[in-house]
Amino acid sequence: MTDVAALVDPSLVTIVDGELALVGSACGTCATVTFPNQTSCPRCTGADVAPHALPRDGTLWAFTVQRFAPKAPYVASGAAFVPYAVGYVNLGDEVLVESRLVTDDLASLRIGQAVRLVVEAIPADEGEAITTFAFTPVRGDER
Repeated sequence: MTDVAALVDPSLVTIVDGELALVGSACGTCATVTFPNQTSCPRCTGADVAPHALPRDGTLWAFTVQRFAPKAPYVASGAAFVPYAVGYVNLGDEVLVESRLVTDDLASLRIGQAVRLVVEAIPADEGEAITTFAFTPVRGDER
């Protein structure tokens, strides 16, 4: 289990059955699901929303590869840049979540591919690391 307090924004996650899950909100009036958690519904503007744990598994809906270093403060000073993928993940046909994608083989990413929620530590200045959520491809034998 991951220490939720160590994440860059602990309000984005919850623990369900001992596993980390993203927490969004679900509207009791129109059933719209959002991420992150909101206090009102963006579709019907109602206030009948409640926290809603999102599925840990999803499918890759769209992605791109970041091949140049982003501006500070997103990369630790002096750290070697390594290209990485970002994309939208469809979680249970409820909501699309934008996220980093963690893989050693960027060329293997495919639309519709099964992915699973993970925690990623990103190097930051002064030897620190920023811990956040990400998704990683699921191998066939892990489903």
